[in-house]
Amino acid sequence: MEEHRYAELVKIRDYASLPYLRECAAAIIKVTEATSVRQVAAHGLFKKVRRKMISEWIDRYEQEGLEGLKIKPGRGKKPAFSPCTRKY
Repeated sequence: MEEHRYAELVKIRDYASLPYLRECAAAIIKVTEATSVRQVAAHGLFKKVRRKMISEWIDRYEQEGLEGLKIKPGRGKKPAFSPCTRKY
């Protein structure tokens, strides 16, 4: 991994305001330091993560940089009930 990308990941891991970005960066760093994806998924983070997820983080970071790790608008669970859609 290029030195400036590694430094960017360390900065994200240590200072990002969003916890999920810190987790992604920590996982990628551990894999680049010769820890297997399997080990990182099972024991390398605060909680277990699927190996496929870590591989996806790595792929997205390699393709898009930091923007690839961010959650895109519209992703995630949608509310089951929204008062705005209620009809009277």
